Amino acid sequence: MSPTNLPAGLDHGHVTFLGAGPGDPGLLTLRAVEALSSADVLVAEHEVLDVVRAHARQGVSVVTPNPDPSSDPYQGTGTPQLTVVDGASTTASLPPVRDAAHLVMEAARGGRRVVRAVSGDPGLDTYATEEMLACVAAGVPFEVVPGVAAAVGVPAYAGVPLRDAQGTDVRFVDARTASDRCWTEVGASDGTLVVSTSLDSVAAAAGELVAAGRKPDTPLTVTVAGTTTRQRTWTATLGTIAQTLKQAKVLPSPDGGRPVIAVVGERSAAAQRDQLSWFESKPLFGWKVLVPRTKEQAASLSDQLRSYGAVPHEVPTIAVEPPRTPQQMERAVKGLVTGRYEWIAFTSVNAVRAVREKFEEYGLDARAFAGIKVAAVGEQTAKALVAFGVKPDLVPSGEQSAAGLLEDWPPYDPVFDPIDRVFLPRADIATETLVAGLIELGWEVDDVTAYRTVRASPPPADTREAIKGGGFDAVLFTSSSTVRNLVGIAGKPHNVTVIACIGPATAKTAEEHGLRVDVMAPEPSAAKLAEALAEFGLRRRASALEAGDPVTRPSERRPGARRRRTTT
Repeated sequence: MSPTNLPAGLDHGHVTFLGAGPGDPGLLTLRAVEALSSADVLVAEHEVLDVVRAHARQGVSVVTPNPDPSSDPYQGTGTPQLTVVDGASTTASLPPVRDAAHLVMEAARGGRRVVRAVSGDPGLDTYATEEMLACVAAGVPFEVVPGVAAAVGVPAYAGVPLRDAQGTDVRFVDARTASDRCWTEVGASDGTLVVSTSLDSVAAAAGELVAAGRKPDTPLTVTVAGTTTRQRTWTATLGTIAQTLKQAKVLPSPDGGRPVIAVVGERSAAAQRDQLSWFESKPLFGWKVLVPRTKEQAASLSDQLRSYGAVPHEVPTIAVEPPRTPQQMERAVKGLVTGRYEWIAFTSVNAVRAVREKFEEYGLDARAFAGIKVAAVGEQTAKALVAFGVKPDLVPSGEQSAAGLLEDWPPYDPVFDPIDRVFLPRADIATETLVAGLIELGWEVDDVTAYRTVRASPPPADTREAIKGGGFDAVLFTSSSTVRNLVGIAGKPHNVTVIACIGPATAKTAEEHGLRVDVMAPEPSAAKLAEALAEFGLRRRASALEAGDPVTRPSERRPGARRRRTTT
């Protein structure tokens, strides 16, 4: 039994102090995800809430910081001021602002499991130790789940190694609390120094090191928003960092208080970072990409885009509603139970959901599929069936489409097939390709409207403005209907936005709506479309570097700039 599964005390509960890492949700450990999934109460500062909340169970109570951005979260008590809300973001019964340790204790009462999430690693958090000691004093059992410390994770994502084969010494300094003696010691050292500070205090920290003996030409790198797609790194020296940030128009800025990690020493030399900067050199790094599909359809595509460094923004263009008359669907589901069908074919996640909901309405579960062969088109459809407890018997070996399914579908054989009928739950606007093909193979088909697709409601005003104003770097169109629906509910994307289409028919529709198509998938696949966009971004980046120009995103270009049409 792992510590995260230990039973909580009836009166004292249990607290897990958990390191949420420096920002990338992918850096959470397996132990962290396990602890979050069983938590009754989640206590977290705002900057880590989005990282950990996705892994918490539904309905978990959440303790977050005071949402007023103008207030100092560390003012007064010396510990973070926290506001208590539940899963629906309504005010809970605890006082709105309390000492963090007392909040943890109160949250643990009644045997509840509490996860106290901190940025980076609990061992390096300023206040976590005080809260652990409070647990000890109150007799509350606790455990610690380490996380990736920002001082280690951020340089790794910036392409800045901290040690080499010669075993360079590494020192870590928090500039906010460093004493004169500390600066004197690290200034006299020639090892690598990792400084935690703020953007507007980098130059002051560099000055402290020079005054303590470090040479002004010592290289350093400064990284803000490390491990996230907002990450940005500057390379300079101790003597030039102030001028570098000024020339980059980073300072002065109202965001000068943002935390940064500065690495001082030969390991942060520009030539070496140019070779090792794996994260910021991803083909779509920092690109804000619009994915106009349903959330379920967009899931795998968004994951692929993230792997290229992009920031996907999903905007549903269709909404799914029940059929206007449910009798046909009800008869078909009853036919499943009574043995009317030999096969059932699912062509979308929505079809799986429609049948599952009807099953639940009748008190049925996956066991009702016993003796029935199940076909599925597409990876997400197959996953939805597996989640329902059904393993598909047939998935297209080639193209994931109705045509691909027909390529592998066996013809009806009266000797081996006791029943000649197929149940096909589909959308109201589905094409007849699959029905016609199955009939040609000798099958009888019950083509049933399981759900209706209608144009989705318009996205929020800020999203519409970003679409029309050039706030997105690219948009992926996976069908002609996504083009028509997006333009209909949100307006036409700005001309600086890269337009990527899944095939010629979709590209033609985009051009009919006045859009210039930049990227086309080599084959009709969402995965190939994302891959084509990544190749476009890679070539764009290489061209900028070859010309000696800064690498920028399309949305950073001058509005109205002309772009050449490129297809891949």
